[in-house]
Amino acid sequence: MIPKDHPRYRSLMVRERLSQCAKEGIVALEGLAAHGRGEAFDYLLGERTTPSALQAARTAAALLLTADRAVISVNGNTAALATAEVGALARASGAAVEVNLFHRTEERIRRITALLEEHGVDVLTGTPERLIPLSHDRAWCLPEGIGSADVVLVPLEDGDRCAALRAMGKQVITIDLNPLSRTARTATLTIVDELTRALPNITAACSELDSGTAARLAGSLDNAYLLRAAIEEIQERLDHALD
Repeated sequence: MIPKDHPRYRSLMVRERLSQCAKEGIVALEGLAAHGRGEAFDYLLGERTTPSALQAARTAAALLLTADRAVISVNGNTAALATAEVGALARASGAAVEVNLFHRTEERIRRITALLEEHGVDVLTGTPERLIPLSHDRAWCLPEGIGSADVVLVPLEDGDRCAALRAMGKQVITIDLNPLSRTARTATLTIVDELTRALPNITAACSELDSGTAARLAGSLDNAYLLRAAIEEIQERLDHALD
């Protein structure tokens, strides 16, 4: 048992959740290492949503609302940590939800889909095709999902799929705690924030933005500016870390 007064209670509970989901076949073991890498960058941010991340979340909402066909791509870590948040965002934005995995097996697809559905998420199902130009299993997606999307939200992304989706002409929104990663620099829009903080911020913005404001925000997107701002926020925190 982890005492609630432990200073790292939330972080430890997240690790426990990921560990349990790994045992259940929802999270790949490699996903545990990926989470730890992200958590290290969250320390640099002060484990908080920065002003640039909040601006990026509002812009992400604008892209989702103005899309012809928006899809939220879900992997094992996202399903383990943010099922409710994914469902809320899907309802607020009108985006579809599709499971897409690097370590893909039909059993993992089934387990992750079942977990999402238990939390009221309507998950796309069907016969996947190898539509994304990649040599690994993330190439497999649904023609009526990611295959036909113009905007794809890919939380906890990897760089090669992000680049492949961009090459297909799609706008890619990613949530990545590392502003220097290949994913962050390749995406159309990067939210430098922790998953369970970022998703509710996007959802809230979806409910607040009118069509005109959403169109203006989407049209003024400058990801390079947002990444520079995130790096400056980290630098400022480091400068004052020992004050």
